[in-house]
Amino acid sequence: MIVIILPPCGTMACPMGLGLDGDNHTGGKTTMAQSNNPSFDDMKKDASAAGQQAKSDVREGAKKIGDDIRDTADKLSQNSSAENLKDKGADMAQNVRETAQDYVERAREVGGEYAGRAKAEAERLYNQGQQRASDVAHYAEERYDEVSEMVRRNPAQALGIAAGVGFLIGLILSRR
Repeated sequence: MIVIILPPCGTMACPMGLGLDGDNHTGGKTTMAQSNNPSFDDMKKDASAAGQQAKSDVREGAKKIGDDIRDTADKLSQNSSAENLKDKGADMAQNVRETAQDYVERAREVGGEYAGRAKAEAERLYNQGQQRASDVAHYAEERYDEVSEMVRRNPAQALGIAAGVGFLIGLILSRR
């Protein structure tokens, strides 16, 4: 006794060739095959034929879907609303370009204002630095003149101070 599982039949012929006259067909259920059932080679041929039929049906369905898509695309391209969409898209693109140009110009103006402010502040700081450097140089020059005058008036005292400072620096450096 042989147990066979049959697939349910749809629009295609039963792949095993069973059930065409209502005998031994269970629609995908297990059935007991009699000794007079088709041989394995016959079943293989029937399964191959069913596979070819399914392949053909799938191709036809895909071709029909492709044709429908092409027809729809052709209708859309010929439709005046597609032209309206195209025009609206072009108008939007132009508006975006104009707006971007306005932003660029405004950024240049604001950047110019900030650059002007920065330049003025830099000039102010530079002048202030120049003034302070001049003041420091003038102060140092006055102190140098005072020290020079003091050394000329009291050379012995200046020599003693210089020797004492040199001695202290020598002590500090020798202890390290």
